[in-house]
Amino acid sequence: MARKNQCHFDELMGFFYNNSNTSSSEDNWDTTQLIAVQCFGSIFCFFILMSNALVITAVITNRRFHYPFYYLLANLAASDFLAGIAYVYLMFNTGGISKKLTLKHYFIRQGLLDTSLSASLANLLVIALERYISVMNWKVHSNLTKRRVTLLIVLVWAISITMGAVPSLGWNCICSLEDCSTLAPIFSRSYLIFWSGSNLVLFLIMVLIYMRIYIYVRKKTSVLSPHTSGSINRKRTPMKLVKTVMVVLGAFVICWTPGLIVLLMDGLNCKACNVLKFKRLLLLLAVVNSVMNPIIYSYKDQEMWATLKNLLRCVCNGTRRQRSSKANARPSQESANSLRLSDDTKNSGDAAQEILK
Repeated sequence: MARKNQCHFDELMGFFYNNSNTSSSEDNWDTTQLIAVQCFGSIFCFFILMSNALVITAVITNRRFHYPFYYLLANLAASDFLAGIAYVYLMFNTGGISKKLTLKHYFIRQGLLDTSLSASLANLLVIALERYISVMNWKVHSNLTKRRVTLLIVLVWAISITMGAVPSLGWNCICSLEDCSTLAPIFSRSYLIFWSGSNLVLFLIMVLIYMRIYIYVRKKTSVLSPHTSGSINRKRTPMKLVKTVMVVLGAFVICWTPGLIVLLMDGLNCKACNVLKFKRLLLLLAVVNSVMNPIIYSYKDQEMWATLKNLLRCVCNGTRRQRSSKANARPSQESANSLRLSDDTKNSGDAAQEILK
């Protein structure tokens, strides 16, 4: 007992894997398997980094995306970008290398993953609230100012970084080996219960928010349909953005819920659950989720897809300036139409004044 109550800050991770009886599961990668995982994983991570960087660039360069919803969507892409970096770091620090890691490097490895997950979850929650405000006012975009959106983004990252750093700040089992978990050998089981339980509750809250939004929009559309003809498509535009986020949220919940349940079982010290059996599958689901999000953005939003194609064309041609495309050509056309309408209104006003004279 005296040995278990002392702190072990100078030990390598192999000591903690042996304490949790997980050493065999961590180093059973043979050289061929590890190289294959690193090669294919590098391809997926390159796609994650490249595609999410394009989404962020699209929001910055296309003025049609300068609204709170798209700013938050770009921030969600930034969290997926961080996830890509976390997966790269994990790939080249796993297998037999895991036992040789220092506590600092292990905290960095897990902290990157936890921060990216927290950022994705917090972004989805903020987007859900933004969609709720806009749809309940029957608007395509909310009236959030850029200053408030910026504060929300800063708040999201502050919370995410804090959540990722909590284990390294003291909520760990370095000084109490009997509390160590199985999946994360230096994380306390109580922390895993808090982490997984709070995330599952947030999942439920967001699902309820979008169910409320969907029911409201369906009722609103059914009421407006008999009284509108050509304007019904314009009335349905709030639902288009809602559906995009609903698909993103659905993919996130499907990919992450199994992992959170396994973490919860590990935190509850379930001996019969064999949590290590699902470790690699759960990590694969997490990678798939980061791959899917940019595809969902482009598939559900034609404007986004047109802008992404334009950016890819610029990258392939080696040009710095975006070429004209369907996405960026429409604003100029609409502005020209608005100028033409204003000129017609001005001319009709002058004619009315002449008649009165």
